[in-house]
Amino acid sequence: MDDVLFVLEQLKEKADAAYLKGMARFGIDNSRALGVKLPEIRKLAKIIKKDHELALALWDTQIHEARMLASMIADPKQVTPELMDSWTGDFYSWDICDQVCGNLFDRTPFAIDKAVEYSSHEQEFVKRAGFVLMAEYAVHNKTAPDRNIYKPVSYYGAGSLG
Repeated sequence: MDDVLFVLEQLKEKADAAYLKGMARFGIDNSRALGVKLPEIRKLAKIIKKDHELALALWDTQIHEARMLASMIADPKQVTPELMDSWTGDFYSWDICDQVCGNLFDRTPFAIDKAVEYSSHEQEFVKRAGFVLMAEYAVHNKTAPDRNIYKPVSYYGAGSLG
């Protein structure tokens, strides 16, 4: 828990009130956010490196930027389909969905199956996760045998999946 508190303090130090207010202009639900810019979160992730247990604890805080950071430091080798379902069910904003899919979920062996499953889901951000996973998988997994199936989705960009 000390690590979680330390990381949250680091995030709070980087918080920017103007940025927090501006998030709403992009359709980002900032009700749980601190107002930390993504490059600052990425810098922190590079310092922490992979720490799956810390990622799980950060996710549980429900803080917007802590969840983004969790997606950057979680170990894809330790992600289970159940964890993917749980985190996907927690998505409440497009940027969380896109970051988790692009930083973590697309690097799991379940990416294709979950993309197909999620793309027919009724819940908005779960469905979005399916299409974002397809796009991210096509972009990041250059050696996948069925990469070309998903490649057209990546041309439209995740931002247009709204």
